[in-house]
Amino acid sequence: MSSPATIEDVERRLRERRYIGDRALATSIFLALKLQKPLFIEGEAGVGKTEAAKVMAEVLGARLIRLQCYEGIDLAHAVYEWNYPRQLLHIRLMGEGEDRRVAEREIFSSEFLLRRPLLDAIDNDDPTPPVLLIDEIDRSDEEFEAFLLELLSDFQVSIPEIGTIKARQVPFVVITSNRTREVHDALKRRCLYHWIDYPDLDKEVEIVRARAPEAADGLAR
Repeated sequence: MSSPATIEDVERRLRERRYIGDRALATSIFLALKLQKPLFIEGEAGVGKTEAAKVMAEVLGARLIRLQCYEGIDLAHAVYEWNYPRQLLHIRLMGEGEDRRVAEREIFSSEFLLRRPLLDAIDNDDPTPPVLLIDEIDRSDEEFEAFLLELLSDFQVSIPEIGTIKARQVPFVVITSNRTREVHDALKRRCLYHWIDYPDLDKEVEIVRARAPEAADGLAR
């Protein structure tokens, strides 16, 4: 599916999928797509930040790759780790001597790599660049933020045993935050920023009607 051609096109496609946003959000999405910059969406819990990323994956006909952040998240859960049981099995099967030395070199290849969301987002064969949702970045720590800043600068990952893996195609990145803590300004500067507020009454009614068109007017209000 082609990328939206105009801001109005973004609005229309969101509404077709029963996501009731506003023109400001549609503008931010449109610019993020055109400039190939991450979109940083901040707001209280439950205002539709995560849903916006999910719907955009539908709009673009792209795969959604979601990284749920939490306190203590590290590279092994976010980027990659080695499949240690498989590596050990491979070495044992090769026996001793030269075969074993070959096996020890082979185990640090992509065949034994467990790809986590961030690596999957930049190294894939998808026909359409995926949508990468980095959800609730405010739950992570500053060390992870620093790594993410580096990743979003160059869209590449360095793996000591393999080398640098560069993005074949730039994913559409959506970062969300519930603002439980302040995210570093350096990360925000890499992104287009958008704040989603709680909807007013009229918009809330419109959302209910979009999600449950059979609902009576009194119930919607």
